Amino acid sequence: MAEKSVILVTGVTGYWGSRVAARLANEAGIHVIGLDAEQPTGEIQDIDFIQADAWNPALPDLLRLEQVDTVCHLAFVPATRPREAAFEQNVMGTTRILGACAQAGVRKVVLKSSTMVYGARPGNSAFLAESHALRGSRRYGYVRDMVEIEAFCRGYRHQAPDTLVTILRFASIIGPTADTPMTRFLREPGAPSLLGFDPMIQLVHEDDVVETLLHAVHRDAPGVFNVAARDALPLSKIRGLAGKPPLLVFHPVAYWGTNMLGNRRLELGRFLPMDPDYLRYPWVADLTRMGDELGFEPRHTAEEALHEFAEQQQLRRTLSEAATLARSEDRLRQVMQQRQQARESLVTDIPSADEGGGDD
Repeated sequence: MAEKSVILVTGVTGYWGSRVAARLANEAGIHVIGLDAEQPTGEIQDIDFIQADAWNPALPDLLRLEQVDTVCHLAFVPATRPREAAFEQNVMGTTRILGACAQAGVRKVVLKSSTMVYGARPGNSAFLAESHALRGSRRYGYVRDMVEIEAFCRGYRHQAPDTLVTILRFASIIGPTADTPMTRFLREPGAPSLLGFDPMIQLVHEDDVVETLLHAVHRDAPGVFNVAARDALPLSKIRGLAGKPPLLVFHPVAYWGTNMLGNRRLELGRFLPMDPDYLRYPWVADLTRMGDELGFEPRHTAEEALHEFAEQQQLRRTLSEAATLARSEDRLRQVMQQRQQARESLVTDIPSADEGGGDD
């Protein structure tokens, strides 16, 4: 009987880690180890869970003992504000994971990144190849951390040439269940479009993100790959398909993040879940390598992903309205019952004519 290939997934209690690990666990010939600093809230079926973080000194020994072939590193804190705690886990944690892989002789590492690392700038070319400079905005923590991680990976590939490293740069992720900057933007009724700007934006369905990660685990494709649906769309059409009404503002308002009612400064992350540059300037990635070298094609178009997102949002609103109506009906019926009981009590307390105190 052939030995199983051992794949370790970090961040296994998180959204992406749990989905990828669950899919791998259903495949024959694979033993899945799930690594996370946090205990799972429920049972993780068919996954060999180990509670540990990237800072554990014994991590290289664990990888060596378990004969791990591939590490799919999905432990990432998507903090909007630049925070040192998130930087420690995201950037420094990744360096520790990669260092442990090199020490233990792990054959392959798969990392999840974003096309946001290119930055949205007025001088960007029509299609940004994987070799383009990384000039992503550092105002948002998750973009800053991904740029730093990729900067480290460039040097790591030279220092550990025996480790095959695959980096997947995903476009804006959208879907019915994923919580991403784009889904938060499209769910937020007050998030603006910048007056005079309507950039082309790429999307990728959340299911295609999982499929790409699985594809990279199974296929040896070293290097960096942009991943997105082929049909880039203008922001105005994205909003329309998602059922989000337009809210046009002058771009300084979005950058200032000002509360127009109270005239108080707000943190930019509370005003927009993504940097306004990405709603203003182009950052469309070239997808040539995705098809030719990675050998992957997303199953969902951007329009299909948006329609599914919009349908799910409408369903949630309908269910929410129905639940609100049901709660309102229950409250009213409780009031009616209390009033009826009060009336019955009042009638019972009033003496009848036969009980009166008249003279015989």
